[in-house]
Amino acid sequence: MKQMKLHGMAAAFKTSLEDGGKVSLTADEMISFLVESEWDDRNNRRIARRIRTARFRYKANIEQIDFHIDRNLEKNLMNRLAECSFIQKSENILITGSTGIGKSYIASALGNQACMLGYKVIYTSTSKLFAMLKMARADGSYMKETARIEKMDLLILDDFGMQPMDAHNRSALIEIIEDRHGKRSTIIAAQIPVAQWHDVIGEKTVADAVLDRIVHNAYRIEMVGESLRKRQTLMN
Repeated sequence: MKQMKLHGMAAAFKTSLEDGGKVSLTADEMISFLVESEWDDRNNRRIARRIRTARFRYKANIEQIDFHIDRNLEKNLMNRLAECSFIQKSENILITGSTGIGKSYIASALGNQACMLGYKVIYTSTSKLFAMLKMARADGSYMKETARIEKMDLLILDDFGMQPMDAHNRSALIEIIEDRHGKRSTIIAAQIPVAQWHDVIGEKTVADAVLDRIVHNAYRIEMVGESLRKRQTLMN
């Protein structure tokens, strides 16, 4: 079994031997038990691989989101988003709010849920993405990198608008958004309200094109309140 890389099946069979026959299974039941164990093992490894590839900022999940703190975060909406039907519909999510309010955690939790359901996800800060694409232009791998991003079922852009964009960044942003428009989903987390994104992008024509493609079919999560990190510090 191990040589055939049936690791889940091998582990299950070893466990059954170590039980010393305490659980009596028919031949059909044993085969079913081994096959289900192999299926579960492969599925768990696929999920773990997708989560590693996504490189989330936080090990977050929907069940651990704190809804008791007033952050303008609707539990019903989060539960609906956790079903990831927005990915099937190629819809977007825009998360805004002050620093430390939990935007990155929410985005990571939704991304983790998408990985659990079999979707391919990539998580990155906007500045790191732009830096990587500038390097890709220099070494000739730009088309390869943009194609990889385009194939992801869910792209999570964190810390959007932390600094004004130059011409290269605007060009990369509109290309990515255009490639994904109507085909893939994007989550954008930002401290700056959506109404100010025109100023962040900087060039009116490009800003209009970007916002037209991401805002109108997007769920808006506008978080409020004080920093959770500051709150935790005061409690300690």
